[in-house]
Amino acid sequence: MKKVLVLGAPADQGIPLLTALKARGLEPTAGVRRPGAMAATMHPDAPEVAADLYDVESLTAAFEGQDALAMHLPFEFDRERAATIGRNIAAAASAAGLRKIVFNTSCFVADRDLDLSAHDGRRDIERAIHDSGVPYVIIEPMVFMDNITRIWSRPAIVNSGVFAYPAAETLKISWVCLEDVAAYMVSALLHEDLIADRIAVGGPEALVGAEVAERLSVATGKPVRFQSLSPDEFAARMSELVTGSRDVQPASIYDGMAKFYRWYNDQPVSPVALDAVPAARLLGVTPTSFADWAARQDWS
Repeated sequence: MKKVLVLGAPADQGIPLLTALKARGLEPTAGVRRPGAMAATMHPDAPEVAADLYDVESLTAAFEGQDALAMHLPFEFDRERAATIGRNIAAAASAAGLRKIVFNTSCFVADRDLDLSAHDGRRDIERAIHDSGVPYVIIEPMVFMDNITRIWSRPAIVNSGVFAYPAAETLKISWVCLEDVAAYMVSALLHEDLIADRIAVGGPEALVGAEVAERLSVATGKPVRFQSLSPDEFAARMSELVTGSRDVQPASIYDGMAKFYRWYNDQPVSPVALDAVPAARLLGVTPTSFADWAARQDWS
């Protein structure tokens, strides 16, 4: 296993994956829709190849000569389009003779449909990978620590001492950092005994919002309190930041996130909290604590 095609390479989840692949002596190639997409990233010299998720011939050509595929995918709020992506990737991987697929779902995925298009589309992609005949591992992260450094969370932490998030006050979350997700993916890729596996991963602690705020207070050096936002309010704020309007459009990323968190908050037991030890032992990864991750961030 040497040559690895990476889908989603220029994005936040792809950059640490490229770093982790290179650190293990592997040779990643970025599958991109836009030529030169890697130029402004930490890996400007990464080889690129054209790869269109909606064009099976493009994907087959991109996969030719590669040993494996490691990927995360954009959320698709049209379920049939998500299913099409899954079928295209599966067909291309099989045709190109890939030896393994590792898919980072980027979110919790239940073992049943939830009538949430973005979530259920993930299940369709997983099903297509399973049916492809290509050995695979699906890595299912809970919630990314790195979300907290994005424009919808960081400014309020830095400027107002408020960690505002659409989690109920009692919702426990096993926050995981992107570097750890990348480490899990690479270990899964190289683990020869894993050929049809689905592994949920998270950080070493399941924290409620107030506990996150306590750790942010230490990392920032000033008091931070947790503000539990309704998912709809959070979506409206995100929409306003990006589009200038609080009107949340149906089937938008903001609408999708609100639906995810509304469902999380309504469950009697948190679906995004787990015991990190089994996956950590299996894949030889030491999960990063929230406090250690927060201490490494720039809160100035």
